[in-house]
Amino acid sequence: MQPRVDIITLGVPDLDAARRFYLEGLGWTAVFDVAGEVAFIQIGHGLLLGLFGAADLDADVGDPRREGPHTPSPPMSLAHIVQTEDEVTDLLRQAEAAGGTILKPAQRAEFGGFHGYFADPAGFRWEVATNSGWHVEPDGTVFLGPVGD
Repeated sequence: MQPRVDIITLGVPDLDAARRFYLEGLGWTAVFDVAGEVAFIQIGHGLLLGLFGAADLDADVGDPRREGPHTPSPPMSLAHIVQTEDEVTDLLRQAEAAGGTILKPAQRAEFGGFHGYFADPAGFRWEVATNSGWHVEPDGTVFLGPVGD
């Protein structure tokens, strides 16, 4: 797995309040924004900050460790974007072999791409995904559009 983070997603308790804070309050610009669902803001060269409802993030990950006596996972995830479905599957296997826990096996994603989640030994969640709507220009500008565009 190449050492890289493409998206840092915060699982926020109030998505509308988070959007107002980052987009209106701080004046940051969303590169992809679906009101009431998710917002992605460019925060660095090829790096996005995702705002996603905490419950929606937990549902997407399907992390059973958030229930019961276990220490809950932080309300965030890190994402690594790859080109192919095989890479998603291979990187999840690599993470598991290195001591990570598969939280969601490689599968078709609700957004239209292909993804899975693993947790590192400390419980931090990583998504590995393909997304045909993802493109990074040489200057680091990220374009994120609907899958298939």
